Amino acid sequence: MVARLLLLRAWPRGPGVGPGPLCRPLSSGSGSREYLQRSIVPTMHFQDSLPRLPIPKLEDTIKRYLRAQKPLLDDGQFRKTEQFCKSFENGVGKDLHEQLVAQDKQNKHTSYISGPWFDMYLTARDSVVLNFNPFVAFNPDPKSEYNDQLTRATNMTVSAVRFLKTLRAGLLEPEVFHLNPAKSDTDTFKRLIRFVPSSLSWYGAYLVNAYPLDMSQYFRLFNSTRLPRPTRDELVSDEKARHLLVLRKGHFYVFDVLDQDGNIVSASEIQAHLKYVLSDNSPAPEFPLAYLTTENRDVWADLRQKLVSGGNEETLRKVDSAVFCLCLDDFPIKGLIHLSHSMLHSDGTNRWFDKSFNLIIAQDGTAAIHFEHAWGDGVAVLRFFNEVFKDSTQAPAVSPQSQPARTDSSAAVQRLNFKLNDALKTGISTAKEKFDATVETLTVDFIQFHRGGKEFLKKQKLSPDSVAQLAFQMAFLRQYGQTVASYESCSTAAFKHGRTETIRPASIFTKRCSEAFVREPSQHSAGELQQMVAECSKYHSQLTKEAAMGQGFDRHLFALRYLAAAKGIVPPELYLDPAYGQINHNILSTSTLSSPAVNIGGFAPVVPDGFGVGYAVHDNWIGCNVSSYPGRNAREFLQCVEKALEDIFDALEGKCIKT
Repeated sequence: MVARLLLLRAWPRGPGVGPGPLCRPLSSGSGSREYLQRSIVPTMHFQDSLPRLPIPKLEDTIKRYLRAQKPLLDDGQFRKTEQFCKSFENGVGKDLHEQLVAQDKQNKHTSYISGPWFDMYLTARDSVVLNFNPFVAFNPDPKSEYNDQLTRATNMTVSAVRFLKTLRAGLLEPEVFHLNPAKSDTDTFKRLIRFVPSSLSWYGAYLVNAYPLDMSQYFRLFNSTRLPRPTRDELVSDEKARHLLVLRKGHFYVFDVLDQDGNIVSASEIQAHLKYVLSDNSPAPEFPLAYLTTENRDVWADLRQKLVSGGNEETLRKVDSAVFCLCLDDFPIKGLIHLSHSMLHSDGTNRWFDKSFNLIIAQDGTAAIHFEHAWGDGVAVLRFFNEVFKDSTQAPAVSPQSQPARTDSSAAVQRLNFKLNDALKTGISTAKEKFDATVETLTVDFIQFHRGGKEFLKKQKLSPDSVAQLAFQMAFLRQYGQTVASYESCSTAAFKHGRTETIRPASIFTKRCSEAFVREPSQHSAGELQQMVAECSKYHSQLTKEAAMGQGFDRHLFALRYLAAAKGIVPPELYLDPAYGQINHNILSTSTLSSPAVNIGGFAPVVPDGFGVGYAVHDNWIGCNVSSYPGRNAREFLQCVEKALEDIFDALEGKCIKT
């Protein structure tokens, strides 16, 4: 249950520099056709000297926790929660905190949250589909003729393998957040910093206001998968494998994309092999194996063991070890809602949801990344996403006029066949029934608000992210008449093995402001409303800075609870308080990302009665993609979001608010 309550949606954010999402400039400087670039600073140059994720002071965590609880509780409930917190801080919590600090000092190679966070994901028994895996869709190739499915699949595959080679050769530019790019994102600085020992290099970057980010997750992008095991899954990687896994119509194909010397197979050969796969007219399998990756993890672990003992071990190894999974869909995309459903879950036949990521390309060339979440967060995925988009559109390996190589693809491409007994066939059929029943309940909808975006809000000296979050609070209050637990993910990649921290957007400021706009707009002047919006922005920026610097409360309390369980200690009263359960039942789960390569992103609600809110504040418009299950109405919520944004913009422009 903890896994569902504390589910993360990790889109990168800057390290303590305010509320804007981290939008790393796409890297420049390509090398040979084998590499995307040739960074003069080694990829992992800063990794050894990254600062360690701090453990907040217990008293600070308790203060932040109570501040987040204040808008969610009535006075009587809040007094009870205060008492639980006081007892915890002066009693068992103090002992647990001291043990956590001592444990952290003995594990300086990692962060205090890394192990517990992996456990949280890998011990979760729910299906990874909808419960964990998100998607991010690419913008179309600017050159429309390059959106042909075969052309785009070839170009994106080659660019992805170039990324792999560049990363492993240490030639990928290190991930750095530049506060002053004119000083730090320069050839002069790079030439100097590469001679600074790795043990000190972070400090050299810090001196010029540059913040290197943790890149320890990157190796899991390729040749990696999540294996179902009883009680706790396992992450495995096999960097020796040279083949690509391709799924089409529920069939599995593999062929090498790297030769025996580690060079990329020619683009025309890759194109020929993909053309061969696309020309296979075999009917879809009666029992599509991919459904098993949608199952409860213990059920899937049992069925996988049956697969292995039934003579499929070597075939499964080819699936697990493949460089990545390319999914070629045989239908075009009909609008953004269809796009979200297709890339988030599809019909279950043409994805291997356990792979670190699936690169999905529809019949019309619409492309997306769907990724498994246990191994890593948005920083690594978005960097890969950006680089693949840039390389495949600006330096495409093939053109629509390119001719595939004259090669014997029937010999090079192997279609994988699985031996299925009656128990496995029954397992697949049952998985399909459960999957179909679940995805039928999911609603997805979106809006695009074109009245303004980042440019206008920054001129008002407001955090664009805070305005979007305020709109969600106002919308929920208008629709349901209350303020509820809300979650916004924030990366802590500025620290070694950092994962994420939670920003808690619902505050006493957003509650007061929402009530003024929704319940009593005529009682407040535009100036008063502007002042309240400014207070929300200021506080949200503070929360964001604290979270990015590892100074939230969620991960600290989670680690203390995890430690208590590991030590066999009875759960402290603080964790049994209904208010603790309520604040971790995140009805509004939100996540933002910003990149010129991104069209739309999304995920399912993390609780049955919640909303999954993926959004982006662009220069001149705001996009919002919302999912819901029965009992909540995504369309009505988005109408309320739109009304909230209209009201906020009216107030900022000095207009009266319409009821």
